[in-house]
Amino acid sequence: MAYSVKTGPFPEPPENLRRVIESLRPRWRWIVALGVLIAGMGGAALILVVSATIASVYTIAVFMIVAGAAEIATGLGAKTWRRFVVWIIAGLAYIVVAVFALAQPLIAAAFFTLLLGAGMIATGVVRIYLGAHLGAPLRGPVLVAGVLTALVGVLIVAGWPANSFVILGVLLGLDLAFWGAAWIGFGLRLRRY
Repeated sequence: MAYSVKTGPFPEPPENLRRVIESLRPRWRWIVALGVLIAGMGGAALILVVSATIASVYTIAVFMIVAGAAEIATGLGAKTWRRFVVWIIAGLAYIVVAVFALAQPLIAAAFFTLLLGAGMIATGVVRIYLGAHLGAPLRGPVLVAGVLTALVGVLIVAGWPANSFVILGVLLGLDLAFWGAAWIGFGLRLRRY
């Protein structure tokens, strides 16, 4: 009977993953620099919260224009008039809302913030429901995640519309800061690998 000696809690990575990690190792400085850049943008977003909120609204609006154009293109290829009309109207609705968001980003930020809060409450409730039906090892973390998500949603909705000018910017800044920190950690880990 052969015994293996584990050096950590996880099994050894597969050979192809090992090759990928080895190919990235010489680029660890670039990965850390990317992390510093992303984290710096997150810090800037946290300092310039209103500007980051407006940038978030503009980004959402651009994606809505792309989605609207895709729906119109899908409608043009529809085989029945009913589908043609539905796709065209849906695509135009996306584009109209996006143009409004580009013209009035602060009003759009208030609307998007309310939707975000309501969506987080709904997501939290679903997580709580699902967590209550899971087995013992997963139940606790899923319930905690559900309660926290719903609580953040309630806080967003309770502070609405006064918090509309900062919520999207704060979330963008935190997301960039944590994502940048993750890249920095990954790069430093590659250096030691």
